[in-house]
Amino acid sequence: MVKLKIDNFDVEVPAGTSILEAARQAHIDIPTLCKHPDVDPSAGCGMCIVKVGGRIMRSCCTPVAEGMEVITGDAEIVDVRRTVLELILSNHPNECLTCIRSGHCELQDMANTFGIAHSNLPSLNKKYEKDDSTKAIVLDPSKCIICGRCVEVCQNQQNVWALSYLNRGLATRITAAGGIPLAESPCIKCGQCSAHCPTGAIVEYDETQKVWEMLRDPEIVTIVQIAPAVRVAIGEEFGYDFGENLTGKTYAALRRLGFNKVFDTNFGADLTIIEEANEFVHRFTENPQSLPMFTSCCPAWVDMLEKYHHDMIDHFSTCKSPQSMVGALAKTYYAEKMAINPAKIRVISIMPCTAKKWEITRSKDMSSSGFQDVDVSLTTRELCRMIKQAGIDFRSLPEEEADSPLGEYSGAGTIFGVTGGVMTAALRTAYFYITGEELGDVNFKALEGLDGVKEAEIDIKGTKVKIAVAHGCGNIEIILDRIREAKANGEEMPYHFVEVMACRGGCISGGGQPRVMMPGQPKPRGITDDIRKKRAKGLMNEDLKAKNRLSHHNESIKTLYKEYLGEAGSHRAHELLHTHYVARDKYNKK
Repeated sequence: MVKLKIDNFDVEVPAGTSILEAARQAHIDIPTLCKHPDVDPSAGCGMCIVKVGGRIMRSCCTPVAEGMEVITGDAEIVDVRRTVLELILSNHPNECLTCIRSGHCELQDMANTFGIAHSNLPSLNKKYEKDDSTKAIVLDPSKCIICGRCVEVCQNQQNVWALSYLNRGLATRITAAGGIPLAESPCIKCGQCSAHCPTGAIVEYDETQKVWEMLRDPEIVTIVQIAPAVRVAIGEEFGYDFGENLTGKTYAALRRLGFNKVFDTNFGADLTIIEEANEFVHRFTENPQSLPMFTSCCPAWVDMLEKYHHDMIDHFSTCKSPQSMVGALAKTYYAEKMAINPAKIRVISIMPCTAKKWEITRSKDMSSSGFQDVDVSLTTRELCRMIKQAGIDFRSLPEEEADSPLGEYSGAGTIFGVTGGVMTAALRTAYFYITGEELGDVNFKALEGLDGVKEAEIDIKGTKVKIAVAHGCGNIEIILDRIREAKANGEEMPYHFVEVMACRGGCISGGGQPRVMMPGQPKPRGITDDIRKKRAKGLMNEDLKAKNRLSHHNESIKTLYKEYLGEAGSHRAHELLHTHYVARDKYNKK
């Protein structure tokens, strides 16, 4: 342990701790714009300066030392920080009133904190063309402050390498490699760049106006579905604590926005489990050479697979995601059941994810109903804006239920939103399919938590099933390398079943989730592990309290198969609920 003084307070922290982190442990908030808890320090912004023995140093990248005396905020430091901030603002557009991040922008908040009403410096800001080519995220280099968070996340955490720096000095900007459109780059649309951006330089592709137009059209039947992770994050925009599960209020808000039917993606999660467990059991018992099998509900992971890992395509589950399954059934099963012309139906999804915007047009399989199955995918942030635009008092809303027949769900469907949840849900049903008996303990503690790679071995009546869970694209390579090594050496596969989610923690920290305020801190800093844990707990608690925790006991799912699909893996099920994958180049010149 290292002992030092910060602002004359005695502090003791482990060796290697930065001055910034030591100060935070002592409840002293040093301002930052580039440092984020998820990324390594870049010392880019210069806002975190402190004095050490009279010398000014950047606290984010300076480790503590025995006997160090640190001053974090005297008059000189405040003056220097204000000057640094004015320099940053001189290269930033004055567009707060029309920026989608207004009110949630770390730079705007910092300017307010330092009382900068106007700048005496001339504007050096260059106007660059926005890049909305992906139709999932929008890159606006004019608003970039070169903090480097997005590059750090994209390259070193996600291992995608779609974003990089271009040019030098004042001409430096963040862009896809070589300045090409983002849609032509290796970008997988995960949105983690947007989740970590402190300004409006990277945001979700907003489609709220398109949905408002659908809601205004009396000829259209609007159907909405909400993903598991939405319900434990939406409240953050309305003053609730992190992770509070607000399913019933969200249903109520959607009805007040004017949607005709409110379904739940959790129903689709239960359905995915039925099809996926059936597929796994078939591979495990009849076609073991096709193992391991990878889950396929994360569209950013699907995008990465098709671009980076062509040799793994045959190992991918053919099941569509829950969003896509609900969309397909809304325009077939539900439309027929209610005698509605599917051409008049519009399905809108509320997702924690920006990649879901790409998924809905990924291939012809996404139009299995004869129409585009899901018409619009909105992020949680977009829904929050719509609720506020409509003047809905979210906190005063009653608790309401979802509509039938695509609204019922089990606890297993709920935990799809958190890392390890898909695997847990699938194993509960796969065990039943293999043995004809229910699993005794349906909790798999080894699959919980935020370790990047989690492994376990499940005993199914004497047969060992080896499983792995990875979240955050950078961790996927660890599992893939082990599989490739076993293949090359002619050895037994290290895993039979693998769950992958592109975002750390799973969908709970997807690229479209609210940008939140850290408790006790005056400025927004985005998603952190503490918040991930609280959101995960909100979903896990719903599963623990659920009357039914098994997908195969969902009565609406049973009715669906009896009335329409036949059995799991049937011809109709494959037509509507399954997809295929193709190898694609990382760089796609259109």
